[in-house]
Amino acid sequence: MVLIIAEKPSLARNIAAGIGQMQRRDGYLEGNGYLITWAFGHLFSLCDIEEYNPQPDGSTRWSMNNLPCFPKEFRFELRRGNDKKPDAGIGKQFGIIRSLCNRSDVEAIVNAGDADREGEIIVRLCIQNALTAPKPLKRLWLPDQTPQTVAAALGEMKDENEYDLLAAEGFARTYIDWLYGVNLTRYATLKTGTLLRVGRVIIPIVKAIYDRDLAIRNFVPSKYFSPVSREKTNGEVVELTSKNKFEAGQKADAEALCAKYNGAGAVVSSVKNKKTTLPAGKLYSLSNLQNVLGKKYKMSMQESLTIVQGLYEKGYLTYPRTNSEYLATAEKDKIRQILAGCAKLGYPVRFKDSKNIFDDSKIESHSALTPTYKIPQKNQLTEREMQVYSTVFRRFAAVFCAEDCVVSRSEITIDVGDLETFTLKGMTMLEKGWTKYDDYAQKDKILPALKKGDAVNVKFVPVEKETTPPRHYTIETLNNYLKNPFKEEKSAGKEADDAGGEDDSADYRAIFEGLELGTEATRTGIIDNARKSGYIELKKDVYSILPGGEFLIESLVQMRINMDKYKTSELGQALKKVYHGTMSVRESVALAEAEIAAVFANQTGEIARGEDRDTGFFGDVIGVCPVCGNEIKRFRSFYGCAGYRENGCRFSLNTVICGKTIPVSQMKKLITEGKTDVMDGFVSPKSGKSFSAAFKLENGKAVFDFPPRNAARQEPPMAQGGETPPLPEPPDGY
Repeated sequence: MVLIIAEKPSLARNIAAGIGQMQRRDGYLEGNGYLITWAFGHLFSLCDIEEYNPQPDGSTRWSMNNLPCFPKEFRFELRRGNDKKPDAGIGKQFGIIRSLCNRSDVEAIVNAGDADREGEIIVRLCIQNALTAPKPLKRLWLPDQTPQTVAAALGEMKDENEYDLLAAEGFARTYIDWLYGVNLTRYATLKTGTLLRVGRVIIPIVKAIYDRDLAIRNFVPSKYFSPVSREKTNGEVVELTSKNKFEAGQKADAEALCAKYNGAGAVVSSVKNKKTTLPAGKLYSLSNLQNVLGKKYKMSMQESLTIVQGLYEKGYLTYPRTNSEYLATAEKDKIRQILAGCAKLGYPVRFKDSKNIFDDSKIESHSALTPTYKIPQKNQLTEREMQVYSTVFRRFAAVFCAEDCVVSRSEITIDVGDLETFTLKGMTMLEKGWTKYDDYAQKDKILPALKKGDAVNVKFVPVEKETTPPRHYTIETLNNYLKNPFKEEKSAGKEADDAGGEDDSADYRAIFEGLELGTEATRTGIIDNARKSGYIELKKDVYSILPGGEFLIESLVQMRINMDKYKTSELGQALKKVYHGTMSVRESVALAEAEIAAVFANQTGEIARGEDRDTGFFGDVIGVCPVCGNEIKRFRSFYGCAGYRENGCRFSLNTVICGKTIPVSQMKKLITEGKTDVMDGFVSPKSGKSFSAAFKLENGKAVFDFPPRNAARQEPPMAQGGETPPLPEPPDGY
């Protein structure tokens, strides 16, 4: 007997369909020399901190007593429910797996996890924890779940040890994300009194949206002048816009340049017309498909992934979590079969053996998303499923369309004396070709009827324009940023001339080197967690930061927890090195441990360097209230009197004022001595200038106390009317 362990029940059913004549048993299937059982995704998870560093009193309450935690050896346990109690269903299914693994008639065990690093370790953990004596191990690798593919893959299985590096990368990712998640989530939560989910990938995602929204919020538009001519030549308007820009106060300079241009005159120096074919867009990776679905159908990444995964499990689409837009050369025969099915439906398709389609150098693990030979009937899919399936199918039909899309490209170059050269580009579609089957929005742009040597009438004038703020992240632009966070974002509306002609080598280099933030397999879930945690919101296809996300990022900055794209990419590169065998799992984990240890070292190191930023922990008692005698405590974002609910005392001081962190040591001075030391680093919210100040008690309140004007320190910037920057008020009802 051969035992196959599938990652999920749905996969087990599809494998059984590829084998045929399987009988249902309790928790498994049997027939034709095979046993098939399944997990429910992750049956095992890493043990919690208390399993490595137990609290002295045996409590599971979060505390700094057992932080940071760096296990010498990571341990797994059967996954528990939300109540932290063992899950009966998971326990029963693992018991079935263990019993089958150790059956005397089982001669080999097959790992049939999803074809990625996550699926690899899900089933490996089941086997490692179940098997009592060694047995031969195989790997079933499925690019899709059709019976035909399953039957073929069963005859081509490799030894499991050929996937050891993939498993090593999976375990390294699991360990590193656990280290960041449990250590820094607990630390940040204990500091602020608010559950803050700190993760290796979630933080740079939220920070990207935070930074973009703050840039929009703080954007101050400025006016400028640009020389523009819109005069008619041969009865048609020829618009020429200069690349030169002049600030609002330079209108006279703009007018002078316009006069020069008008005096120089303009002549057509070249006219080019070329008839060419327009290539279709590339096949879809998961994120590029999500980009299109988000823009066209306002479909969230989580919704689109759920639907794509379902279509994959039904056998209609290939493996969804792919980062490639290309096909493997070994798949050419399979593609010919799929094309034969498309032709029977009336689509004019033909096989194309092109490097723009088949390129092994741009495939890491999985080829681009395509339909399989199994084509659904319309009534077999929901409306949303049909939207997703047809998007993938139509792109496939466009790429292999037998009818070329033929266009006429025009380019006119106009010289304004020797001062500036203007280029006008246009395109007219002659034959629609693949655009009849796939979306293509570009409209014909017909240029004026000009020929070389023609004089062009010009009348340049300064046109007043206004700078525009950056745009909010959309599903598309955020996905593009996460795939290559170090690539300059395209300007709004700037598209490649050719639908499939853009050079993507830099993007694939970033993916293969591990520079991306998250992966196709994990990114959707992480963004959805950020939404569920109240850090970001998605309206239609536009992301924006929420107050919870602002508090998260600003709290991490205050705590000096730096988890920007550089740190995350550094660890992503380490994971790729593990996958390629140039770094061990232990070495990659050590990188994460060093970063986390530095965060905890800052608690004492800051004071030693004269950079006291320690605001204590949520709930710490700071001292006695100078107003009512109750305790002063550290609350979420301020120090305040705990007697508020008892007697209404509102004595408080924010932990951050005018961009300056007020350490707990200075708060203690304020309530015991009536005054803090003079501190540098405040920034006026109105003028943006820095200033120095202390705080003193005055009529039961903490107020600014500025050093004398003749002191060496900077004088405080005054707001309009001679007022000093206001102190923030404590939250209502604290």
